[in-house]
Amino acid sequence: MGIKVKDWKELTNYRTPDWMKKAKFGIYTHWGVYSVPAFGPNVSWYPYKMYQEGSDQFAYHCRQFGHPSKVGYKDLIPMFTGEKFDALEWAQLFKKAGARFAGPVAEHHDGFSMWDSRVNEWNAAAMGPKRDVVGELEKAVREQGMHFMTAFHHAENWKFYPHWVKEYDTSDPRYAGLYGDAHNMDWGSEKRYLPEPIRWSNTMDGAIDSLWMAQDLPSAAFHEKWFTKLKEVIDAYRPDYIWFDFGLAFINEYYQRKFLTYYREMAEKNGQETAVSYKWNHLPVGAGLIDLEQGRFAEATYHDWITDTTVDAGEAWGYMQDAEYKSAKSLIHYLLDNVSKNGYLLLNVGPRPDGTIPEEARKVLLEMGEWLAENGEAVYDTTPWRAAEEGPTKMTGSGAFCEMDEVEYTPRDIRYTMRDEYIYASALGRIRDQVELHHIFPMVYKEEIESITVLGDGQPLTWSKKGDVLLIDTAKARKNDIATVLKIKRKNIYG
Repeated sequence: MGIKVKDWKELTNYRTPDWMKKAKFGIYTHWGVYSVPAFGPNVSWYPYKMYQEGSDQFAYHCRQFGHPSKVGYKDLIPMFTGEKFDALEWAQLFKKAGARFAGPVAEHHDGFSMWDSRVNEWNAAAMGPKRDVVGELEKAVREQGMHFMTAFHHAENWKFYPHWVKEYDTSDPRYAGLYGDAHNMDWGSEKRYLPEPIRWSNTMDGAIDSLWMAQDLPSAAFHEKWFTKLKEVIDAYRPDYIWFDFGLAFINEYYQRKFLTYYREMAEKNGQETAVSYKWNHLPVGAGLIDLEQGRFAEATYHDWITDTTVDAGEAWGYMQDAEYKSAKSLIHYLLDNVSKNGYLLLNVGPRPDGTIPEEARKVLLEMGEWLAENGEAVYDTTPWRAAEEGPTKMTGSGAFCEMDEVEYTPRDIRYTMRDEYIYASALGRIRDQVELHHIFPMVYKEEIESITVLGDGQPLTWSKKGDVLLIDTAKARKNDIATVLKIKRKNIYG
């Protein structure tokens, strides 16, 4: 039976499900054939760059594997073994890290599906690991009590490979299932390559680089395959959250509506509350949740949003050799900043081609989990308070790709959240023997404050009011090097 595709009027009533509003923090994985070369930056773009003569990836490929005309991307698949992949171990780690939802990139730009696909023979169940990675992770993630997500980048496959360069396997119709059907990019020169997408404007009109979009729109057959891949994953694995990369901008709005119609209908049939996220203006306002890649808002927003960043410091988006990693402290600060401003955090981890997660990444995740186990009360199931923040450190930008992880906070930088009768004031660092809060009064009457404690301690603290400043004596309080959370309990003085 065909799908009766709804119009935008029916599809722009999106509401983020309660489970995500409570969860706040998720983890996903960039794991695929690109994990084999593990050469960056931006490892997941290796298959694009390796065919560009003059690029670092081209030179590396020639040294390590051979000239791309002799050894193409497809020839790396047997090296993507995944022999140590353990979905349960991943899921247990992500749960220990404090994540409340998790899942894999189901398909990246490279066209290699990570599930047992019937529409795409180039998939992880048939080649490489010969495992249904999405299916195994779906089972493991749900067994750990987390919601399951999948990320899709496959719309970019249309413009990802140099189909017009005849000496490369990307133009061979035998491999069109992986590289996409060959088509004329209309560049006027066989050797011209598309640039990576520029860091587009952060405003809603977000102009897209004209060179990247060009005038070469995906074919009807490509659109149908794009949708069918999504349908396969929805039918087989029932993801609670589907995340889209920027390639959604290439997809004709009829197919965007077709996907949203089908996903919502299946969610209703399965009794699910589902989430969809997109970037910039790639869906109409109200059709899903805005995602800010490697960015955030400088101030609290009326709408909720999510941002994705990666655990490594080099923005590798996949396993990268000799990568450096962010600190748990910086990522917890990132999470607290997001949550205080009505946002969520999706953190990427890049496993090795054998399926193991690098020890450096594991260490960061476990440190995050240790902090959240003690202080997660200020994060999970909270809402932003009337004031989001205070302190000396200010962001200089807002939106996607803005200043974010580079911000160095101090213990005087406070992030506020609330739940029930509690206000949580998270100091971003190790506090001294007195804490000053400048935003509590006059929004809270002095008579309303019943007690103030530190999470993980619980001992009542002495406090006083000096003008509009709340002074808290923390000399004997338990202090945390990452962030110390002050829990302010209010009472109803009029009830």
